[in-house]
Order: sequence, then C-alpha cells, then structure tokens
Amino acid sequence: MPKAVQYNKGSIIYFENDKDDRIFILQKGVVILTTTDTESGVSETQQLSNGEFFGVKSALGHFPREETATVLQDAIAISMSVPEFENIFSNNKQVVYKMLRVFSGQLRQVHKKTQALLQNNNSANQQDGMFSVAKSFFDDENYRACCDVCIKYLTHFPNAYDKDNVAKLYADAKLRHEKMGKKADQAAAAPASYSGALKQFMLPAFERFQKKYESDQVIISEFEPGDSFYLIQSGEVQLVKCVNGVKKNLDILKPGEFFGEMAILDNSPRSATCMAIGPVECLEFNKANFEVLVTGNPQIAIVLLKLFCKRIYDQKRRIKILMIKDNTARIADTFCMFDEMNPPIKPNEKSRRFNFSQADLASWSGLPAQVVQEEMHKFVSSGKVQAFDNYMIVTNINDMRRIVEFKSVPKR
Repeated sequence: MPKAVQYNKGSIIYFENDKDDRIFILQKGVVILTTTDTESGVSETQQLSNGEFFGVKSALGHFPREETATVLQDAIAISMSVPEFENIFSNNKQVVYKMLRVFSGQLRQVHKKTQALLQNNNSANQQDGMFSVAKSFFDDENYRACCDVCIKYLTHFPNAYDKDNVAKLYADAKLRHEKMGKKADQAAAAPASYSGALKQFMLPAFERFQKKYESDQVIISEFEPGDSFYLIQSGEVQLVKCVNGVKKNLDILKPGEFFGEMAILDNSPRSATCMAIGPVECLEFNKANFEVLVTGNPQIAIVLLKLFCKRIYDQKRRIKILMIKDNTARIADTFCMFDEMNPPIKPNEKSRRFNFSQADLASWSGLPAQVVQEEMHKFVSSGKVQAFDNYMIVTNINDMRRIVEFKSVPKR
C-alpha cells in the first residue's frame, strides 16, 4: 500500500542515476529536483508544488533516475510502487491525461534538441517539409515511399503553390517504380504472439480499426497534419526523419507499440515518417474515438505513459551520443546504447550481435557514411567487430565501453 514518508531538511530522497521503482507525490514541504543539462553540463533545478508527482518517468520506464530529489524544508511525500500507481490512477483520466500532455511536451523538446545537434533545418513549413521528405525517398530510389508521401501531400494540400512539382515528382517516381518491376507485397504480416497490453486489442470490437500496409508503404509522413495514432499488431515499423535532405533512422517499433500519438495530444504536425518494414497490421485510432478508447480501456493510457517514458529516455540517450566529438567513441557508444536497449540473456556474455547495417549505424551515430566506413574498417582490422551486410558482431562489448570512457569528450 502507498505510505506517507517524512523527510528531514537536507535529506536526499534519491540521487541521479539511482535505480528505484518508487513513484512519489509531494504532500507537504519543499523538494527540488536537480538535473544536469546534456548539452551545456549546467545544473538545472525545479521546485515541486504540493500534490505534484515526481520520479514517474524513471519508475515507469525502468531506467536510472534522471535527477536528484533534495529536501529543502521538512517534507512528507506519498511513496508507491508502479503496480500501486497503476491500480490507483489508471481510472483517473484527469491525472493520466495531464501526465500524457506533460510527457508529450518533454518528448517534443528532446526531439528539437536532437534536430539541432543533427543541424536539421526545421524552419520549413509543412508543405515544403513534406516535399523534402518525398524528394529524399526519391533520391534514395525508394520510389514506393516517395509516391506515398506525394499522395499525402496532394491530399492534404490540394491547392498548394508547389502542387505541380509534387505531381511531377509523383509521376516520375511511379514510372521508375514500375520500371524496376516492383510489385506490391501482398504477403501477410508474420503472426504475432499476443500478450500483455496487446492482448486487450484482439477482441472483435477492434477489428473495424484494423489497417494493413505493404512493405515500404508510408503510414504517416513527417510534417503532415496528424489526426490519428496507431498500435502495431504484427510486423515492424521504422521511424525516420528527413535531415537536410537525408533520412536518419530514429527507431524500429515492434508489435504492441504505439506511434503517431503525439499528434493526438498536442495538435502538431507529424514529427517523423513511419513506414512499414515488410507487411504490417495496425489498429488506427483517431481523435474522435481516442478519449472513448482510453476511458473504456484505462490500461491503454498507462501503456502510453510507459511508451512516452521509454521514448524520452531513448532520445536523451541518443543526444549523449551526438554530443561526443570523437568519431570512434561516438560509434562505440552507439553499440553501447543498443546493448543497453537489448541486454543479453546471460549478463556475463561479452559478444553481442546487432541487427543493423553500416548505413543504419551512420544514421544512429549522426555521422557521414564515409566516416563510419573508415571507422568500421579500423574496428574490423583490430578484431573488435565483425561486419556483415545486415548485422554486426561486437567481440567484446566492454571494449566499446572502454573506448567511450577514455576517448569521448562532451561538447561545450
């Protein structure tokens, strides 16, 4: 059961980087949260108000604390476990909605920092932005995806000043796609093993929301207006951003994960392009039925909260990589990040297999392909990495951690 805990002035409720699954509500007194900004290295403080939650993101996301909680005046805080939080607040729509909007705003701020570090020109309006996305797919010879984005552009902006150029790009991409002999992938998505939160969506009542997508089909395009979000039932979905005309991988989502949910909460344009990796089956929910869906299935809101926590943490972890000046250390830390996201079954196992290519590694590390190729040649020559077309094997992940520790220098 949740319990009231009294803290004396000057005490620390928890330290940054602690692993702790408790969630707190400040009942009385003065508590401040101190964090270190990843970019500047400067400490930032936030004073909590009575009734405010803290420690939520790290507890729900099961990652280390991002801040230190210090008591400035004698305080009383309600302490609870994650299951206790879920039992008490899953039916409190007001509390959960407030957290969803707060986390949505935090995630957008993290995205903006990532874009700035990648030197992304984000000043483009929605129409110019979608055109640049379509053009980047065309330049990569992914003509199917280019066609999809062009169609979305012309659907959303039928009277746009650039519609003729978009229509021309669409016609050219369609012709090239057909010349390459590409055919729509009609194969069914691989069956998923439904469990946990995903199992709730397998009821017949949800069948009317089901959508099917073919390989390389664009489900949502960066910059387009957002009025729906998706839950993956089977298959995988890749999230990419167009950075100065070049696509950068953000994430690969699997069954049971949501995407497009930020547009539901803050009425903003899409922040990334989501495309099918092979056949995909999704459930599509719009703004009109979102509130009804969450009210009737309160566990969905908790799942969304956990998803936001994970996304925020993952993006902040990515920023740490982009802050490293040394190219070797930046690539090494990319391997470390994926190791942290997918820990081995045997903790003492040193060898790691990563299912991505050198092109993917370039996207994740924010480095040019040529630089990654040169650095990987060094890793392979020294026996630290074995590189194949679609996967890599790191001989000893501890070598990567040592490289990061000794060679990385934060940007100032």
